[in-house]
Amino acid sequence: MAVSDRLQTLLEPVIEDLGYELVGIEYLPNPKNRVVRVFIDQEPDGIGVEDCGKVSREVAAVLDVEEPVPGQYTLEVSSPGVERPLFTGAQFTRFIGETAAVELSVPLDKRRRFKGVIVAADENTVTLEVDGQKVDLAVSDMARAHLAPDLEALFAERQENNLADMS
Repeated sequence: MAVSDRLQTLLEPVIEDLGYELVGIEYLPNPKNRVVRVFIDQEPDGIGVEDCGKVSREVAAVLDVEEPVPGQYTLEVSSPGVERPLFTGAQFTRFIGETAAVELSVPLDKRRRFKGVIVAADENTVTLEVDGQKVDLAVSDMARAHLAPDLEALFAERQENNLADMS
């Protein structure tokens, strides 16, 4: 079992017992600086610094006892943010209609990076509309994936909302 899979199995019940959703785990195995990055969320209010601290303490205690990561590592616990990482087909399904960026571990038609609107998803396959064409991507071939919102449009929308709130 891969380290990230073992971490998922080990930490998901702990995080859910605390009342949070485990969005996913990234394990970066660089021998000089291993990183375990845990993404959590909570509906409807989202995640604050206190939430990350609470989960970090509990996760650190479990990792100290179970030792699933060899050697020293850095533990990071955070919210998924606006560029939310996507780990499963179900997560893609939740965001149908949104734009996502996907990097594959193996090329598809000599291409590894895709950015487009999520039009369909199931546990095994995600369909993106990229440049007017539908592309089916295997979830198992994804090295990384995340939402890719138009940040300038989000910033402009927030500014408009703030101005409206002040009047």
